[in-house]
Amino acid sequence: MVQSNNKILIHACCGICSGYPIFLLKEMGYEPVVYFCNPNLDTFEEFERRLDAQKTVCNHHNIELIVEEYNHDEYLNAVKGLESDPERGKRCIKCIELRLKMSSRKAKELGIGKFTTSLVISPHKNFKQIEEIGNSVSDGVEYISINFKKQDGFLKTNKLSKELNIYRQNYCGCEFAKSHIVK
Repeated sequence: MVQSNNKILIHACCGICSGYPIFLLKEMGYEPVVYFCNPNLDTFEEFERRLDAQKTVCNHHNIELIVEEYNHDEYLNAVKGLESDPERGKRCIKCIELRLKMSSRKAKELGIGKFTTSLVISPHKNFKQIEEIGNSVSDGVEYISINFKKQDGFLKTNKLSKELNIYRQNYCGCEFAKSHIVK
């Protein structure tokens, strides 16, 4: 069991994905601090919708929320030349790398020695790949690898998001993924 004063920064991609991970981290004895850092979101309106949902989840769990300023150009620069890559390809790896690198830096800046991400709860994301990225960008901050999908994590996080009646998006957030949504 982790000490109760053990802070951990959790990168949150959205309210839906972070609901159960926050609960589980608290159950494990961590004190989660949510870091909403998503320059990949295609519009400021989408950023605001997801941020509102994240605020609802953080209020529900009674935990701190830190919001990174929206800067889509940062994402576009990170994935330059990979715009036509297929979903789950090199563009997605660069996107995850960017957000986890920013999370590691934020944790370090705040004096929080550990970080993790809610991205791994998605059935569309590769846990091992994210774990490798998290470890590679950690820069003196420990990446805590937790497979939030286990023990029906995805089901539990979706149930909570429905109970809280929060915004439920149908794409990862970038304009490249949005163009592949089947309508």
